[in-house]
Amino acid sequence: MPSSVVHVAFGALVATALLREFDAKLLAAVCAFAALPDVDTFLGIWIAGGHRAILHTALLPAVLGAFVYWDSRRPDSWLCERFGPNGPHVAGVGVVALLFGGVLPDLMTNGVNLLYPVHDRFYTFAGSIELSSTEGLVQTFVDFGDEPGGGGTVGGTTENTHYYTGVDLERGEDPENAERVFPVVSSGLQLVVVLTALAGVAGRFREGKR
Repeated sequence: MPSSVVHVAFGALVATALLREFDAKLLAAVCAFAALPDVDTFLGIWIAGGHRAILHTALLPAVLGAFVYWDSRRPDSWLCERFGPNGPHVAGVGVVALLFGGVLPDLMTNGVNLLYPVHDRFYTFAGSIELSSTEGLVQTFVDFGDEPGGGGTVGGTTENTHYYTGVDLERGEDPENAERVFPVVSSGLQLVVVLTALAGVAGRFREGKR
């Protein structure tokens, strides 16, 4: 599964692409949005099944995005008063980072409780898109047939689902002296994402010094 390092890297890519102004403070703010869902790793210690549910729900960026849009239209915008005229823009970029850097990578890897708490069900959206010489465009993300299956799969609920982390190994009390593994990158592709984010951030800072 993507680590917090990978989520932050996705957030950095969103920041380098969308922020009009760029400095370390704004970069950190956007990356914090991308890392926010992983906070439920710790919440899951006290709330069974809470990891990948409480803050991984797509309802979180939807609600925050609606608030940012609504607030930015107000003459007495709270974001402008609190963070300056650039506040709504930075918050909007943060919401994008939350969705594309925090929620969706986990949805594509092992799944998230996508509509929690309105609908308690874990979903995994994984598959491929191929161009076949005989079948044309083929995708396996969504199964439109009558038979169940395909890349878009449905898992359990918060009552019977637990995701292993170095913080919370298993549901209930963890075994004593058990090995705790904290992943940094779990594949070559994730390493490429991290390195690309570092290159993009370095490029933006370099442009700012010109």
